[in-house]
Amino acid sequence: MTKQLFYEDVEVGSEIPCVTKCPTTRQMVKWVGVATDYHEIHYDKDFAQSAGLPGVVVQGRLVLSFLCQLITDWIGEQGSLKKITGSYKGIMFPGEDLTCNGKVTKKYVGDGEHCVECDIWVENPRAEKTVVGTAIVTMPARTALCYQHVSAPKHLKSD
Repeated sequence: MTKQLFYEDVEVGSEIPCVTKCPTTRQMVKWVGVATDYHEIHYDKDFAQSAGLPGVVVQGRLVLSFLCQLITDWIGEQGSLKKITGSYKGIMFPGEDLTCNGKVTKKYVGDGEHCVECDIWVENPRAEKTVVGTAIVTMPARTALCYQHVSAPKHLKSD
């Protein structure tokens, strides 16, 4: 279980601890079934090669799910992922390490929520950013915990 991160713990410019993933062809086949991304470049080596690729390529949405894990592991159970975006910029292959990274770009309070915006990206072993995007999360605030009022049980209240 990840330690709970609070709004006050985060500073603009802070880096999110990286997560490294190594997608396998088995994982990619499972993802095809879940995401219904049946494009042949993700599972048919001959088709991928006929399209000019060296072999099958990892689905971009699978890699975006790795970025979701990066963010949700970082914010802890009381945080919430409000929005995530991703743009696919490069090719990724099964069996290679993909490093998921992030950096805090903005903090603010909006609609009573403590919000944090982050730039997020994935790098392949060639140090190419293959997926880039942003995430907006909410986090609990320590100051909000100090102001919560707990009512006395009914049987202890005076009229």
